[in-house]
Amino acid sequence: MGILEKIADIEKEMARTQKNKATEYHLGLLKAKLAKLRQALMEGDAKSGAGKGEGFDVVKSGDARIALIGFPSVGKSTLLSTVTHTESATASYEFTTLTCIPGVIQYNGAEIQLLDLPGIIEGAAQGKGRGRQVIAVARTADMVLMMLDATKGEKQREILEEELESVGIRLNRRKPDIYFK
Repeated sequence: MGILEKIADIEKEMARTQKNKATEYHLGLLKAKLAKLRQALMEGDAKSGAGKGEGFDVVKSGDARIALIGFPSVGKSTLLSTVTHTESATASYEFTTLTCIPGVIQYNGAEIQLLDLPGIIEGAAQGKGRGRQVIAVARTADMVLMMLDATKGEKQREILEEELESVGIRLNRRKPDIYFK
């Protein structure tokens, strides 16, 4: 059983458990296990099997591919759920999305694949918070759509641009012309 299945099982058990004084301790243990599993998943802990890029292998489909990238809890999953017929879980806590979730938009006869990526944090290009895997998926996209928090937009935009530029993703620029003799 992989980390994602364990997380799903714990979330189901938490949803089934009534909240009262007698179950507070049990719910606390479940929350601690959930936090530990999420941390292992975000770190890409090789011992737990997450180092294989679990959940990030998405088959490219359609005419174009758009990657939604941004910090945690900025509305990437909400946008995906709204414009496609794909359900992407949303919650009031950060890192609700732990894997790449694909959706498809039909526009003027074209199928456009939209990828909901987990939120990245500062230092993602160096591997912090599974950032390398998230950015690797973004590199396969035809377009990267940056989602920002309106209250912290300028600061978040600068950090995202630095992270993407450091791994060679050129924003608002064409690929360089390279000629071989």
